[in-house]
Amino acid sequence: MVRVAIAYPPLESDKGVPLLTQNRQFQWFSRPTYIFPVVPATAATMLRREGFEVLFLDGIAAELSPSEFDGRLAEFKPDYVVIETKTPVVKRHWEWIASHDYRVVMVGDHVTALPEESIAKKNVHAILCGGDWDYMLVDFLKGDRHAGIYPMILRDSLADCPHIDRELVGWRLYSEKNGNFRRTPGTYIMAARDCWHAKCTFCSWTTLYPKYRVRDPFDVVDEIEELVEKYGVKEIMDDSGSFPVGEWLTEFCGEMIRRGLPKKVRIDCNMRFGRLSLEDYRLMRRAGFRLVLFGVESANQETLDRFCKALKVEDVVKGCEWAHKAGLDVHLTFMFGHAWEGPAEIANTVALARKLLANGWASTLQCTLTVPYPGTPLFKSLDESGGLLTKDWDEYDMRRAVAKTPLVGEDEIKKAIRDVYRGFFQPRALLHRLADTRTMFDFKFYYRGVRSLFGHLLDFNGR
Repeated sequence: MVRVAIAYPPLESDKGVPLLTQNRQFQWFSRPTYIFPVVPATAATMLRREGFEVLFLDGIAAELSPSEFDGRLAEFKPDYVVIETKTPVVKRHWEWIASHDYRVVMVGDHVTALPEESIAKKNVHAILCGGDWDYMLVDFLKGDRHAGIYPMILRDSLADCPHIDRELVGWRLYSEKNGNFRRTPGTYIMAARDCWHAKCTFCSWTTLYPKYRVRDPFDVVDEIEELVEKYGVKEIMDDSGSFPVGEWLTEFCGEMIRRGLPKKVRIDCNMRFGRLSLEDYRLMRRAGFRLVLFGVESANQETLDRFCKALKVEDVVKGCEWAHKAGLDVHLTFMFGHAWEGPAEIANTVALARKLLANGWASTLQCTLTVPYPGTPLFKSLDESGGLLTKDWDEYDMRRAVAKTPLVGEDEIKKAIRDVYRGFFQPRALLHRLADTRTMFDFKFYYRGVRSLFGHLLDFNGR
């Protein structure tokens, strides 16, 4: 019987803890944050159902030492080891692979963009390109398993996508140390792959999922009910790039309400501005939604247009106000370090972020440095124009700028990020958080948030 390990080797570094699994924008964090890896967990579930022996071994989330990780892997004696990688850690993965005598299958956005680079490395047996590598892995292992690069194959339908075997993949490792969860234990699902917009030029996942597909809304509710009743889950993050809207959303919300699930669980999701009305947000709140996450990126229209966001700055303010008015928490993401932005444009984004915090229209937010990942249109355009500072993949980890910013220095960019995070300490913002703190869940959530905030300030302290 073929034995398959889906593995995340520990990556020890003085930079911090790697946020690798299920992550579109990699970072090293000062405080551990673990995101449940939906697609790898689906792969493990599929393989087990097909009769393969499966080990799901996340040495990062399990906080294993390299020797502990290697010992568990050696004890399992895998025929194949599957490793999901991203640009900032791919060199570390090559080193680990070369130093261990396993046949390795590599997956993820970096090897999808540059498969020839990794297939040439020692002990790399195959590259599975694209985001549906869980399906591709089953086909690969049931086929002839020849070495080489396997081009992307996307499924037309997700109707046969199974509910994840949570025990098989150690879901509790990811259920507490996650800044999105107000209530724990929490976990992740994906109602769709991946984003119905799928045009943002900086997003590496548009290279994995160029076609948007949704699961049946009633099946998604079935999975949520199973997570609540079988595992005692209290909060669920749907990590589709954009949660389905329109008739799908109406059916999903109606079924959640009909089954009484809003009394038992809270739902978080990624969403885009400009598609939902105030009444849509109110329906989501009645259906048990707590948090909506939006990518803003910048307060400057030129940047939004360059990124193909199909978004107006005024949509950001209106959307945040409506979601907040409906009773939802709003989490925003901003990016700094765009090659064409100067001090005035950066100041605009800082001002918008602080305004949304002060008005209570944003509950939480996150700032990152712009990283042009290989395979994205942003990387291609910067590479062709000489706009990259380096192609040392280790540097693509948001610790420093990797794209040239001729109008502003890196220290000024990092100062702007710290200024945004300090916006949480504005008196009006603090008053809104105090008004939202009604239960012990709320107190613990904001306590964790304050600790994470200081961690983010350290992450961008100018080193």
